[in-house]
Amino acid sequence: MPSHVILFVILALTVYQPDETLRRYGAADHEWHLVSMRDEPFNARATITFPARHRIAGMAPCNSYTGTNVTPYPWIEVGPIAATRRACPDLQAEMAYFDALQVARVAVVEGDRLILSDEETPLLVFTARD
Repeated sequence: MPSHVILFVILALTVYQPDETLRRYGAADHEWHLVSMRDEPFNARATITFPARHRIAGMAPCNSYTGTNVTPYPWIEVGPIAATRRACPDLQAEMAYFDALQVARVAVVEGDRLILSDEETPLLVFTARD
């Protein structure tokens, strides 16, 4: 088989794979607003969206951010977070939010709730707003 045919097949398989991430299983159509972190009410504003395949984005208490998630549902593994660098009084809450995002390993969509957990404990609970 000619090498260009093999290359085409490999490219086709990688480009046309369906999105098996959280985005496909109910998270894509909403802006999710954080209501609690580690079982405590979250009083600052934070959101997460799933705007494109393997992408996350949102607004943390001080800064907008983006990142990646390439793991299949129901797992989540947020890749490096890129955020703007604006300071504000809620910067400590923002750092705690980013830390929890990076620790989360399981994601579950239950109606209008999105729950991100480590293997045992809910870390972040969001509600959907359209």
